[in-house]
Order: sequence, then structure tokens, then C-alpha cells
Amino acid sequence: MSDLSLTILAETANDAQAIERLHERTFGPGRFVLSAYRLREHVDHLLELSFTARIGTLLVGSVRQLPVCVGDTKALLLGPLTVEPPFRGRGVGRALLDRALKEAKARGHRLVLLVGDEAYYSRVGFKAVPKGRATMPGPVNYDRLLVAELADGAFTDVSGAIRPDWSMAR
Repeated sequence: MSDLSLTILAETANDAQAIERLHERTFGPGRFVLSAYRLREHVDHLLELSFTARIGTLLVGSVRQLPVCVGDTKALLLGPLTVEPPFRGRGVGRALLDRALKEAKARGHRLVLLVGDEAYYSRVGFKAVPKGRATMPGPVNYDRLLVAELADGAFTDVSGAIRPDWSMAR
């Protein structure tokens, strides 16, 4: 980000409309049928673990994390991560990921899951979930189901359905 002054801030309730418009522009209406959105229907993302990227006052990116469980193990689901198209390839997404994972670890979280491109997310420690270890509601490409361990061996004996953390349900 050598040519831009980027600020990463914790998301606030006041950011909701701007982030929703960003999601509309970058993901379109089809985003609501994705498996990850099915999980988001029941549990809100955690503001303290969700972040915005700004250049001046312009919102250029966002990442959210929400509480889920894999079987009986608590975890976070990262996403959506999005960056305005003109600002892609400039480190905005990486800065958002780094901040989100750093804050999750600092707050004692041990696992973060997401559905995404392993080539991109492996740069920050994500790896493919072994086949059959976790399931999600609705259609999902299990080749894109990834996990990052924020504590060594945190995913070793974890398996089961990925579901909302009902203790955090609305």
C-alpha cells in the first residue's frame, strides 16, 4: 500500500449500510444462496472481529467474522471479505485478513473457517479441510472449505456439521 494511506478500523453499527452496498456491488444478488449466507441468517457477525478498510473517508473494503461451531467445537467463519475493484491487488484484502486473524487470536479464538480460494488464503495460513471432516448447510464446493488454526493442533480432533453458534443467536 505504498501509494495509498490505508486505515483498518473495527466495524461499527454505522458502517452497515455502506458495507451492504459494497456487497451488492461486488457479489450481486446471488450471494444469498451461498452456504455461508445460510449460516449468517441466524447469527450476527461480531463487530469486534470485523473490520473496514478506508482510504480517507472512503470505504474500500470489509471483512466480517461470525461465531459458528464445527460439531461441538467453537470457531469463527470469516467472510465475506471484499474490496472495491479499483483497489484490488494493492494489499487491502491482505491487510483486512491480517487484522481479523490477529484480533481473533488475541481474543482467544482457536479456529477460523471460510469458503474461498486456497491459493489466495493459504498466504495467511488457511489450508483445505480434509474431505469428510466438516459439512455445511446447502450446496458448497468442499474443495474451497478452508481452516486456519490460531492455536497449534486446534483442528486435530474436530469434525462435524458447521452450524451457527446458537449461544450467539439473535
